[in-house]
Amino acid sequence: MSIKVTLGDWETQREGAQAVRYQVFVVEQKVPLEMEWDEMDARCVHALVLDDEARPVATGRLLPDGHIGRMAVLPRARGNGVGAAVLQALMKAAKARGDTRVMLNAQTHAEPFYARFGFVRDGEEFEEAGIPHIAMQCRI
Repeated sequence: MSIKVTLGDWETQREGAQAVRYQVFVVEQKVPLEMEWDEMDARCVHALVLDDEARPVATGRLLPDGHIGRMAVLPRARGNGVGAAVLQALMKAAKARGDTRVMLNAQTHAEPFYARFGFVRDGEEFEEAGIPHIAMQCRI
């Protein structure tokens, strides 16, 4: 699968981003639907990856304050560098707009993934939507 990340606003990325986030967070991880959508989507830069058949397989968002969130990759696309491509695209977008650091709340099992890109723990473990998380940050 070739990996091409597109960045855009919520209006241009909504359909694909919602499809991926719904499948990963609501269906797979049992996050309540009302916790998944928020007013911040309209203010974020959204990354989206489509597969070779133009179907959405991964997404993530960059908030105005430098937080990266809603990173999600469909099971069939995991392990192929898709998540890394989304993360790097969002980090590059943050740097391009002048941010000096990015932050995120990682599910604890994903901490080693983010550490590969320079993210370090920032605080103690906590729960979000019933899932253990750790805050992390990275200077860019």
